[in-house]
Amino acid sequence: MSEARSGCKDNFCSASPSEDGTALPQNDRHDTMKQDFDTGVKAWLQVLGSFFLYFSSWGIINSFGVFETYYEQRILSYMSPSSIAWIGSVQSALLMVVGVISGPLFDAGYFYALLPTGTFLLVLGMMMTSLSTKYYQIMLAQGICVGIGAGFLFVPSVALLPQYFHKRRALANGIAASGSSIGGVLFPIMFRQLEVKIGFPWATRTIALLSLAACAISIGVMRQRFKPQEKRALLQLSAFREAQYSLFCLACFLGFLGFYNFLVYVQPFAIDTGIVDADLGFYLVAILNAASTFGRFGPNFVADYAGSLNILFPALTITAILAYCWVAVNSASGIIALSALYGFFSGGFVSLIAVVMMEITQDIRKLGTRLVVLDPILVSSCSAARVLLPVL
Repeated sequence: MSEARSGCKDNFCSASPSEDGTALPQNDRHDTMKQDFDTGVKAWLQVLGSFFLYFSSWGIINSFGVFETYYEQRILSYMSPSSIAWIGSVQSALLMVVGVISGPLFDAGYFYALLPTGTFLLVLGMMMTSLSTKYYQIMLAQGICVGIGAGFLFVPSVALLPQYFHKRRALANGIAASGSSIGGVLFPIMFRQLEVKIGFPWATRTIALLSLAACAISIGVMRQRFKPQEKRALLQLSAFREAQYSLFCLACFLGFLGFYNFLVYVQPFAIDTGIVDADLGFYLVAILNAASTFGRFGPNFVADYAGSLNILFPALTITAILAYCWVAVNSASGIIALSALYGFFSGGFVSLIAVVMMEITQDIRKLGTRLVVLDPILVSSCSAARVLLPVL
């Protein structure tokens, strides 16, 4: 399928100027830029930069569970677990909802403003979290400020890579997306160890400083290759007139409706039922995220040759089957193996969504806008899952 779609990507070349700013004939531009795809140090530096953006945005979002446990046991012990969980829900929801703004801004050429703004808000939010002692303070700092900052970083990490990669687009995106899994492994372990030794404030500040260093690398190496030549609408609702786009959004909604349930509840389930103790239970999500790292670039590598949708579908199918296997697991070895397998195949599912979106977008200049239309759909799906599952 990827080869069948490749011809439609040529459309973005028509509005791109040459290096000196002069317009080139469409065919000449196509021939010149086609040779520059998928190769060169500059192209792979964009992957490195995107990796650190994923690491700093989704990595911190995926690590909220360790903060939630700390809040329940220490400074917010007087609050209900559901109230504390709202901090993480607001944080992850804002990451995607803010894409409604950052996506069109990226398409409009404000890439170089998005990264410093997102970095500042992310680091500021974590620093203020380290000083917070009340619920409303943590909600404002970690829930809202970090969520908005991560939202400004996320869309550029996805939307920039198609400007440098064509045939190896899935692999590049998978390597970049693995940053979220590595962050999801490193940050919880880092916080757990440092909180015991130097306390909550400096453990949180250390995470903030590490994120600042990672984002500084991204700012230093990432460069927008094609600048827009025309203004675009904030939302492109006309995309829903395309049957393949509408069906894909529906499929993503249904997929995310079940995807996050295992990720959120496997740890408390395993501990509450006595399958594992608290120490081993803490590392279940880390095991899942570690396996997801391989799941993000392994299937993506194959997808460049077999077609992204042809790999996404079996990855999603196996993820769903593994979720059903959850009810039959009653041993420590079983829950560890299930977490690792779920992490691997779900990693292939979530990392290939953006790649398929690239393939069904005929004008790649509109990718940022089309991605942000999908983001609220995913937010509503995750929110619905978190509300419905405890009731069921």
